Amino acid sequence: MRDVLYLDQVEQAEALLKPQRIEVLRQLAEPRSCTQVASRLDQTPQRVYYHVKRLADAGLVTQVSERRVRAIHEGIYQAAARSYWLSPRLVGRIGPQTSRDALSLGYLLDLMEEVQADVAALDPSAPELPSIGVSGEIRVRPEQRQEFLADLRSTLQDLFTRYGGAEGDAFKLAVACYPKGRTDD
Repeated sequence: MRDVLYLDQVEQAEALLKPQRIEVLRQLAEPRSCTQVASRLDQTPQRVYYHVKRLADAGLVTQVSERRVRAIHEGIYQAAARSYWLSPRLVGRIGPQTSRDALSLGYLLDLMEEVQADVAALDPSAPELPSIGVSGEIRVRPEQRQEFLADLRSTLQDLFTRYGGAEGDAFKLAVACYPKGRTDD
C-alpha cells in the first residue's frame, strides 16, 4: 500500500467521490473481503462488490489475495493507498489565467497547485528524496506587515542569489505566507 496516490484522471475522481465508496475504501485500509466490509457497513455483499469493482477499475483498490469459501472464490481487497490526493486540474481553471500580484490569494493558489503537481511527479520509490517541509506560525502586528514581508522577500532573494548558479542539483523553493484562519485557542 502506498502512502499517497495522486489522482489526476476524471474517472478516478468520479469513482472516489461517492460517499458510499469512501466508506468502503476506509474499510479496506486493512485487507478484507466484500462480505466482511458488507457486515461492517450493514450492506449486502453484492452492493459492496459493486463499489469495490468501480474502485478497483479506477486503480484505487487492489485484490491482494483470494480464498475459497464453500464452493466460491472470494477476493480479498485492500485500498491502494492510505491517502488520496486530487489534482486541482480535475476541476480546471474557470476563465483565462491572468497575471497576479505576488501578494494576492490567487497567486498563492496558483503556487500551491504548481507545488502539488511537482511533488506528485516525484518518484516515491527513490531511495532518498532530499526535501524539507517547514511550517510555523509568526505573529506580526498590523503596522509591521509590510516590513515583515519585505524582510521575508529579502531573505529569500539572498538565498536565490547565493545558490542560484548553473551547477549542482536543482531544487525548487516555494514559500507560502498567508493569514491563519480564526481558531478558538
